Amino acid sequence: QVQLVESGGGLVQAGGSLRLSCAASGRTFSSYAMGWFRRAPGKEHEFVAAISPGGAATVYADSVKGRFTVSRDNPKNTTYLQIDSLKPEDTAVYYCAGAFTVSRVRSGYAFWGQGTQVTVSS
Repeated sequence: QVQLVESGGGLVQAGGSLRLSCAASGRTFSSYAMGWFRRAPGKEHEFVAAISPGGAATVYADSVKGRFTVSRDNPKNTTYLQIDSLKPEDTAVYYCAGAFTVSRVRSGYAFWGQGTQVTVSS
């Protein structure tokens, strides 16, 4: 089982940027697709972005295209989510998750981190 730990969240003004990191334990990180989801207060988990095991393929939710960039560094067992032009509606807990294949669906992911809070002030 791979364990995931997110970091990099915080309070930022609208228009600012953050880079979230997700560090994975274990030596099989490069075998898994990695995804990012977010959960705003009172809402369900929302797919944000995902990246294939080798990093060649990425997918994004329409709501974040052009502002969010997912990447990974397999030797460092880490995946990243660069968030630019932050909006108040981006406020949520952001989670990274691992899957056997790229998926936009929460049920497609086998293991999850604990989340990191992103709060965007207007």
